[in-house]
Amino acid sequence: MRLYPIQEYSMSSSEKLPEISLIVASYKHPETLRLCLNSLRASLVNAAFNYEILVADSATEIPTKDMMAKDFPEISFFPFENNVGFQRIVREGLEHARGEYLFVLNYDIVAPNDSIEKLLAYLKSHPDVGIVGPKLLNFNGSMQPSAFRFYRPWTILYRRTFFGKFPFAKKHLSWFLMEDFDHEHPQEVDWIMGSALLVRREAYAKVGPMDTRFFMYMEDVDWCRRFWEAGYKVVYYPQATLFHYHGKGSAKGGFLRSLLFNRLTWYHIASAWKYFWKYAGKKVPEHQ
Repeated sequence: MRLYPIQEYSMSSSEKLPEISLIVASYKHPETLRLCLNSLRASLVNAAFNYEILVADSATEIPTKDMMAKDFPEISFFPFENNVGFQRIVREGLEHARGEYLFVLNYDIVAPNDSIEKLLAYLKSHPDVGIVGPKLLNFNGSMQPSAFRFYRPWTILYRRTFFGKFPFAKKHLSWFLMEDFDHEHPQEVDWIMGSALLVRREAYAKVGPMDTRFFMYMEDVDWCRRFWEAGYKVVYYPQATLFHYHGKGSAKGGFLRSLLFNRLTWYHIASAWKYFWKYAGKKVPEHQ
C-alpha cells in the first residue's frame, strides 16, 4: 500500500522546466539520505541550469518523513509504506520527473562539486549516448568497480562459490570487471551499476522504465542492455566522480551462510535467473 506524498506540486505557466531531474532512490537510512541531499544542494548551488530533486523512499519510516518535511520541503517526496524494491521507486521518480535529462542515483551517493555538471555536459554533447555513468569512489578515495561486461551464467557461480578461487574463474571475473581497461578514460561499456545513471529523456521514452520483473538486482543490467538494443550507447565517464557507500549486502557472511540466511542473496539469485531466462538464446549487443 502506497502512502500519499508529503507534497504535491504543479507547474505554473511562468515556471521553467528543469533541465535535469535528480531522482534519489532511498531505503530506511534517513541520515545517509540527508548526507546525499545536502551534497546535491551544495554541488549545484552555482549550477547554470534549472534542476529538481525527487526522492522516492521504500518502506518509509517516521524519521524519514519528518526529516523530509522539515529540512527538505522543496524536494518532491514519494514515500511507500512497504519495501517495493529498487526498480519500483525509480519508476515512481521517473513518472514525476520533468527534466530533459534524468539522473537516477542511490541515497548513499555523495556528489563533489561539478560532478553532475560534467556528466550533463558529456551527455548533451553526445547525442548517440543514452546512459552515462561516473567513476565511483569509496570514501577512502579508492576506485569502486561500477562498469562491467554482461553477466554469463557462470559469472554468478564464480562470484558466489569457492569456484571463484580457481585460475579460470579469476580470469573470467577479471574480464567481467573490465580489469583489462583503463578506467581513467571514457569508454563504451556493457552496463553501469544503477547507483548513478544519467539518462537522456529521449532515449528513456523509447526504451521505457526498468523491467518490473526485477524486485532488486539485475534491473540496471537489463536496462543498459535494452538501451544498447534500442541503438543508444552506454558510456562510463570517469572525468566525473561520485562517492558511494556500497555495502554489498547480498555478499555478507560467505556463500553457505548467505544462501541460508541472507534474503538479499536470494533476491540476487532470483533476479539473475529471471535475467538469463529473459535473454535465453538472444545475442548480446555488440559495440566497440
